[in-house]
Amino acid sequence: MAFIDTIIEKAKAANKTIVLPEGEDPRTIEAAAKLLERGIVKVILIGNKDKLISSAGKWDISGAVFVDPQNYPQYDEYVEAFAQLRKKKFATIEEAREKAKQLMRDEVFLGVMMVKMGLADGMVSGACHSTADTLRPSLQILKTAPGTKLVSAFFMIIVPNCEYGADGVFLFGDSGLVENPSADDLSEIAISSAKSFKQLTGIEPNVAMLSYSTYGSAHSVLTEKIIEATRLAKEKAPELNLDGELQLDAAIVPSVGSSKAPGSPVAGKANVLIFPDLDAGNIGYKLAQRLAKAEAYGPVTQGIAAPVNDLSRGCSADDIVGVAAITAVQAIK
Repeated sequence: MAFIDTIIEKAKAANKTIVLPEGEDPRTIEAAAKLLERGIVKVILIGNKDKLISSAGKWDISGAVFVDPQNYPQYDEYVEAFAQLRKKKFATIEEAREKAKQLMRDEVFLGVMMVKMGLADGMVSGACHSTADTLRPSLQILKTAPGTKLVSAFFMIIVPNCEYGADGVFLFGDSGLVENPSADDLSEIAISSAKSFKQLTGIEPNVAMLSYSTYGSAHSVLTEKIIEATRLAKEKAPELNLDGELQLDAAIVPSVGSSKAPGSPVAGKANVLIFPDLDAGNIGYKLAQRLAKAEAYGPVTQGIAAPVNDLSRGCSADDIVGVAAITAVQAIK
């Protein structure tokens, strides 16, 4: 079964509720209809019900729950909850409440608050909002997950007819958020990515800390960062099958791995690829997507206390469906 089909089946079984705050975007309307028709998740659409239904055309969204950001029963409750969460950032609680009154009319802040208050299990946004506009309320309201120091992002990359990785299934991290991670940041990204890969695929992660060097074939500040990141990750999570520094071919090609890194527990069989910075990660996933015709799902965030995922503003309705299904699987405890 294809990766996304497996994810959709898991999401159906989980019976989660996902809030889509961009209800007025036509792609969101189409995605909501498809999610509801296929029973993938329950959907909350933020927007005026009459307006959204009248604009839906052929798409049946009548099975969604509609929340109008300008008029909803929980407004006062959410204002007070947000004010209490953020009161330390203001001189007085009254100032916090005034700010909350504005933000609880904002679709994305409202969507995140619905996750915080337990009315939704996760949120998907970004079709017409920036990454910052999606993640800022998530970090203010939900904060980071227990035991997690860093929020990062990854892509699930599915390469057709591929013998490498997990039959062509890879996680690329961080390919969407952390620009120039330190060695400690990279160790956190590696640990979170391994957990995400196992959660989404059910497959044991083999984590490669990527570099232009393998086992000291080159020496520089850049390679030293990867060596230190590898040491830290092994120290923090000794149970993980993780190794570095490894060049990409040594990480995924068995013959190259055995030649360049003999004895490595990861070389030649990596399925989780940790890139040294966002330049490399972003370029890497786009190369796989465009040249290898890979499916690319993401950026998927990890490290937030509840799942909130960002979309590319060039996304399609089917992209939203896929990310909503992934978000539902992330919400499984």
